[in-house]
Amino acid sequence: MITLGVILLVVGFLIKIPILYTIGIILLVIGLILLVLGMVGREVGGRKHFY
Repeated sequence: MITLGVILLVVGFLIKIPILYTIGIILLVIGLILLVLGMVGREVGGRKHFY
């Protein structure tokens, strides 16, 4: 999810499409939140690790 967020962020910035830029930021933030929750040992969606 982090990778997809970064890709959409870059594509939206280069092509000047604001919706892709916004979706990229949202996916990046959600991916980072899930990564942090997984690293502290909290189960996310029934999984101990979120990849």
